[in-house]
Amino acid sequence: MAMPANVRTDPQFQIPSSMKAWVLGDPGRLSLVDKPVPVPHRAEVLVRIDAVAICATDLEIIYAGPPALIEGGLPFNKNFTPGHEYMGTVVALGPGVDEFRIGERVTVEIHAGCGQCKQCRSGRYTACINYGLNYGDHNKGHRANGFTTDGGFCQYQVNNINTLVTIPDDMSDAEATLVVTAGTAMYGLTELGGLVAGESVAILGPGPIGLLGVAVAKALGAGPVILTGTRENRLQIGRELGADHTINVRDEDPVTAIRQFTNGQGVDYVIECSGAPDAVNQAARMLCRGGKICLAAFPHEAVPVDVAALVRNNIYLYGIRGEGRSATHRAAALMAQKRFDATRIHTHTFALEELPTALKYARERIEDAIKVVVKTDAAAAARNKA
Repeated sequence: MAMPANVRTDPQFQIPSSMKAWVLGDPGRLSLVDKPVPVPHRAEVLVRIDAVAICATDLEIIYAGPPALIEGGLPFNKNFTPGHEYMGTVVALGPGVDEFRIGERVTVEIHAGCGQCKQCRSGRYTACINYGLNYGDHNKGHRANGFTTDGGFCQYQVNNINTLVTIPDDMSDAEATLVVTAGTAMYGLTELGGLVAGESVAILGPGPIGLLGVAVAKALGAGPVILTGTRENRLQIGRELGADHTINVRDEDPVTAIRQFTNGQGVDYVIECSGAPDAVNQAARMLCRGGKICLAAFPHEAVPVDVAALVRNNIYLYGIRGEGRSATHRAAALMAQKRFDATRIHTHTFALEELPTALKYARERIEDAIKVVVKTDAAAAARNKA
């Protein structure tokens, strides 16, 4: 493919004019089509996607729509490609880009933000005021790949340089897709205060974010770290990632157990990753007075909250969106240093052409699927050519 003259390429990385991409039609309906390979503009690079992990939010978008926002509305039947937890290889540089080099392996975070609103300028780009305003006369420049712009269930994608994280050669493609998940956990701990060494943390729900939340909290020196859930196999993975205590909520009351583990005082922080209807109230009862709760899950319906209990006990409540404040960089650094093995949550791998099957595994938790990774044939073809 002939890129514009101001876009730098390398003959070693041949770029086709079109690519395979999954596009969303009606709710739950994806089609594999040919799309033009996108062209990077100022402050952007073109990434050859080598692997992409499936997130629970991808499933929400594909089947329900929100939090995706395409052209001001739901993402259905708009030639939209979902997927956001991807990694790959830089194959072209937009005008003026010298922060990265062609051939560099990168993983990506989702949100670039508009760069001009007060939230973006203060570093809170996941709370960009211009979320979704990137089309027609409403174009404020906001980008959130897989949410408000095309994502990673395809072979190539453009990314703003602010969303890229360089990864070492000894980090596998599959592991690199998990940096965003670890980054979300890191963002939660950052918003709770960041300095968690020696502080007690309870994590509710052993999904991908909860499990890597255990790993990140331990890597930052927190203790004890307590994980609650219902699936014994996942609790076991939590123990392997460093959880000091695990609680199967089917066998014992988690509030009582956590109080026992903390000499009756309660924990300093709770990261809520389950989305369960009573999770906020339960988290508040686990905390010591003045403790903090981070909400990292989307409940499926409005839930009642005992606000009086929060006020009486001086409880702080934080909601996080994605992996803000450059948390992916810090998570990637811990992973590069081998502070924990994120691949413990990677359970299944499929080819890009098998995406519908991969989504089924993730949605229905077939064979105890936790993190399902989809690999493109682009990376394999490049390795075979070399």
